[in-house]
Amino acid sequence: MSKVSIIGAYNTEFGAFVKKDKVTGLLTDTKSYYDLLIEAGRGAIADAGLEAKDIDAIYVGSCSPAGFVNQEHVAPIAAEIDPALRFKPMTRCECACASSSVALYDGIYALEAGRARHVLVIGVEKMNLLPTPQMTHVLSCCSHWPSEGAQGWSFPMLFAAYTKGYQAHYDIHDEEMENMLWTVGALGYKNGAENPLAHNRSGPMSVEAIKKLNELDERGKSKNMVIAAPLRLHDCSLVSDGAAALVITQTSNVSNKARAVEIAGIGHSCERLPENVRPNMHELMAGKDAAAKAYAEAGIKPSDIDLAEVHDCFTINQILSVEALGLSVDGRGGFDYLDGRFTRDDRAVAVNLSGGLKAKGHPVGATGASMHALIYKQLIGEAIGVKAKKADIGVTFNVGGSAVTNCVSVLRKL
Repeated sequence: MSKVSIIGAYNTEFGAFVKKDKVTGLLTDTKSYYDLLIEAGRGAIADAGLEAKDIDAIYVGSCSPAGFVNQEHVAPIAAEIDPALRFKPMTRCECACASSSVALYDGIYALEAGRARHVLVIGVEKMNLLPTPQMTHVLSCCSHWPSEGAQGWSFPMLFAAYTKGYQAHYDIHDEEMENMLWTVGALGYKNGAENPLAHNRSGPMSVEAIKKLNELDERGKSKNMVIAAPLRLHDCSLVSDGAAALVITQTSNVSNKARAVEIAGIGHSCERLPENVRPNMHELMAGKDAAAKAYAEAGIKPSDIDLAEVHDCFTINQILSVEALGLSVDGRGGFDYLDGRFTRDDRAVAVNLSGGLKAKGHPVGATGASMHALIYKQLIGEAIGVKAKKADIGVTFNVGGSAVTNCVSVLRKL
């Protein structure tokens, strides 16, 4: 199997690119889906030092553009990046929040098959044009509709089930679990404050600050309301707009090794879609399988990893993710966070230096490509935001749905 490397990447700013009329409530687009896709693709090609004519194929990861912006058949929008891309093959990939990781993997397969020399991968989503109820409905279509979405189950509820399962399995009392979750959230905000592309750069950066937001005001309202017990508002990732893109080629084609990062191993593993048929609601079983596949292909072990970007769509999933990747012993992930692990100063591995989905943002179709772009930038010494103390091997762990599609990539400096 031939190896593939990233030779260029670009991440747009993440945010809510809409303007709301305070009287009518109507939302106006200030940076469109089309704008975001084109900006990211154009930026990645330039970062790779190529021209558009050098790109042989394009893969676009996007979760639900029809639901969010009334646009299907989105891959051909990439032709607007540059006239030279006209007549190139363009394909959209969809796997919920893992859509652009899967797009990347399809690009890798095209290179390995010898069908392309340079591939452009783009992840993009525009979520903020919809009011919250409609946005929640679109996302719920990524759950098992008959047993979950149609029954009123939202994604906070689905990950609350993992939180309760984790608590019960490891006999963690409520206060201790809350402190674990708030520690994860505060760390995300602290890192996100230094990321110039992050959606939220001013979140509560300590457990004490988050606890204060739990207090009820004179109207009986909390700034950190319970969304799906025990998960609160600040346990949830952001509803974001944004895009990210990568240019990949076979490692044998790399001319400038200083700006190339090899995709040393990948693991793609899928869980059963309905939660009610899964036997272990305290661990990411398919995530562990994906990690094992990626590590075996790369020839590494967890102790070799210097930094990781993991899928903290909810704070509980960051705890589950570090365990799935073998960075924590099962049942000890939350305690490791309480002990001060996984910070920029960690003795072994730093997690989510970007701020993660919690602070950087989570435009669902863009998240996987963004994770890869940010690790790539760390490994070539061009970190965006907090710089890793050591950056030779990085890992991304991107999840689609309620831990259903699991994508783990090992990235290694050439």
